[in-house]
Amino acid sequence: MSELIRSLLHNLYNVQGLIQWGGTLLVCVIVFVETGLFVGFFLPGDSLLVTAGVLSATGALNVGSLALLVTLCAIAGDQLGYWIGRHAGQTLYRRQDSTFFKRRHLERAHHFYEHYGGKTVILARFMPIVRTFCPPVAGAAQMRYVRYLAFDVVGGCCWGAGLVLTGYFLGSVIPNISQRIHLVIVVVVFLSFLPALIGAVRARSRRISKPDAFPLGPSTQE
Repeated sequence: MSELIRSLLHNLYNVQGLIQWGGTLLVCVIVFVETGLFVGFFLPGDSLLVTAGVLSATGALNVGSLALLVTLCAIAGDQLGYWIGRHAGQTLYRRQDSTFFKRRHLERAHHFYEHYGGKTVILARFMPIVRTFCPPVAGAAQMRYVRYLAFDVVGGCCWGAGLVLTGYFLGSVIPNISQRIHLVIVVVVFLSFLPALIGAVRARSRRISKPDAFPLGPSTQE
């Protein structure tokens, strides 16, 4: 078991090696943990799925099974996160920082939810870190579960199947792209964090012109 853990940690950010080592099963486990548990915010998500899609174009993985299972695991992970937030409520916001939990990430997801409401469940899918903390924030805000689930299914399909199929398309139309997968990963990571960078710049500009105050705690917005 210790050897297995060491091997996993060694390959964690070698996305192509990680997929080749663990296959579809490991991809699905990572997706579930990233979306369902606080400890998953540091895991590769977007780059993992696009790379898996590229490799599936070479026949290494079955693209249909991969897209379906990834989508289901993403949705299932979000349900866990939602109910953790639903039961934790206010105590979620009083939790102290630890190795795997950073309160600033929760605050960021909360502010995002305050601004976009239910659409956050879809939009956050494409924002690293925020997508991990969005489900518990929605749960703590007492967002109606049926409403949350509807948004989440849409977001899960767009993100999970969407990124896998994007990678598959790239792998199908660009010759030998699997041999230059590191370039694909760099582009995906940049695009993943671009909305956060833009948001940070805008927030800084607003603070300079007119300081904003965000209340910290569960929202009543649905």
